[in-house]
Amino acid sequence: MRALRTAASGMAAQQLNVEVISNNIANMNTVGFKRQRAEFQDLLYQNVERMGAQSSSQGTVVPTGIQIGAGVKAGSVYRVTEQGTPTQTGSTYDMAIDGRGYFQILMPSGETAYTRAGNFSVNGEGQLVTDDGYAVQPNISIPEGALDVSISKAGQVQVIVQGQTEPQIVGQIELAAFFNEAGLEAIGDNLLLETAASGPAAIGTPTDVGFGELLQGYTEASNVDAVSEISSLIIAQRAYEMNSKVITTADQMLSVAGQVKS
Repeated sequence: MRALRTAASGMAAQQLNVEVISNNIANMNTVGFKRQRAEFQDLLYQNVERMGAQSSSQGTVVPTGIQIGAGVKAGSVYRVTEQGTPTQTGSTYDMAIDGRGYFQILMPSGETAYTRAGNFSVNGEGQLVTDDGYAVQPNISIPEGALDVSISKAGQVQVIVQGQTEPQIVGQIELAAFFNEAGLEAIGDNLLLETAASGPAAIGTPTDVGFGELLQGYTEASNVDAVSEISSLIIAQRAYEMNSKVITTADQMLSVAGQVKS
């Protein structure tokens, strides 16, 4: 019975949906996290009677025909890149991007990764790094003995060192922007990689046209909305249960058919 396979595809689709929702909920407090949304497509149809086919020698045509669907499949898992709420931390090296753009991170492999998570710190050499010790690009080095560090909205890093009254510029934060942000590949650790789907990175400074501004002492919160995710979870659960009910009903119908005696 075709309904068994169709309902099974529906259960598999809703299982994927629940997995995506669970990942969103698990990352509700992950800095810079962007929620994902599962999207689905219907499968191929069997044309029992094709619409538009001639139904008589007088030229009459079938107005609607008979098409029987084969179920559903996952079309994509789309990353929603809307802005998360800036959250004040008070940490000198924390930064949130208010607007478009990604921080550039140098991986140990030499590859450049990108992130919205601006919870940075400095290592033993004074370099601005991520939680995993990966250096922010371009390289920013804070001199030893710096009394105060200031990061402007335009990404200019200034420090005041002992014995000086005028601030000293030690670096410039640059951001990367992509034509299709949803096409970036997530590799974990709040990092993303450029792909053919995302397009090449366009590099610019904060506050430039097409780029956001920096907020020192803030981080960007996850854009996951708990109420929406719980609502989506309930809908996915109900859909899973209904597909399961279809399988049970189809199985009972097959049992009845098997008991028919000639």
